[in-house]
Amino acid sequence: MLALQGLVDAQIGYRRAAGSTRASFSLSRADGISLSAPTMAESNGRNANGDSKDRTDGGLVHLQNRNLQSLDQDILYHLSLGTRSHDLVEMFGDVKHGIGTPSLQILLHEVIKLMHYARVKDPVFVRIGTSGGIGVEPGTVVVSDGAVNELMEPYHEQAVCGKMVKRSTKLNQDLAREIRDLRRQSDEFQVVNAKTMCAMDFYEGQGRLDGAFCYHTEEDKVQYLRELHKAGVRNIEMEATCFAAVTHLASIRSAIVCVTFLDRFKGDQVCPPKSVLSQWEVRPQEIVCRFIRRHLQSRTN
Repeated sequence: MLALQGLVDAQIGYRRAAGSTRASFSLSRADGISLSAPTMAESNGRNANGDSKDRTDGGLVHLQNRNLQSLDQDILYHLSLGTRSHDLVEMFGDVKHGIGTPSLQILLHEVIKLMHYARVKDPVFVRIGTSGGIGVEPGTVVVSDGAVNELMEPYHEQAVCGKMVKRSTKLNQDLAREIRDLRRQSDEFQVVNAKTMCAMDFYEGQGRLDGAFCYHTEEDKVQYLRELHKAGVRNIEMEATCFAAVTHLASIRSAIVCVTFLDRFKGDQVCPPKSVLSQWEVRPQEIVCRFIRRHLQSRTN
């Protein structure tokens, strides 16, 4: 149904269309876009800070922008879609986009609008990706039960009209535990629940010592990693707070499932051979595919 992310990272979407008893999923790693749309319902769900409001929508994704109601057509520019030019109820396809918080946030805005126009009920968004570990064995799969910024705060911040807006990064705990528990005894890797730290940068923002610039010491880095570990953080990536905050604001259940490529306590470089990394990056996909199969089977029984 939807996949957001490139390279080794991806998002999986799970949906149940309004009036349909079928569930559908898709996981995509290739570029390509094409979808569709009906009408607009009254804004509902949460306020601007992400606090819950009463919902009577039966699980439909609602938009929180009344300005959209005055548009003759809402053009989802980055998806090459429009609410008049495409039938978003009938038409679905794989979606791919660039990586990092800015491009992810653009795509989430448009995919959430797509969910509304297509009358999708009770969607589940899952981000699949790679990360750096903190005190865990490389190859471990971390299912996030919380997302924090570089200051270890459970918020995503952005400037809106010249003012900083801070939004909660809550993740669904039941969903995180369900995905974690899909590990099998035969799996040659661990699956754990833990907090994920989202950095706005790959180098200095993560305390690395191997960037083009470095004004901190190894002692600074190790102390920072210790503080993160003490706070329950077990991996670092670059999208978690945005993904968690935006889906929470939209009242969409979501999860983040990432494999770790290294233990940052032991270095900054990703050293395993490509063949090993290729095996590791499949692990989150395997776990999430089990989640998809479980829910598909439950709806056909």
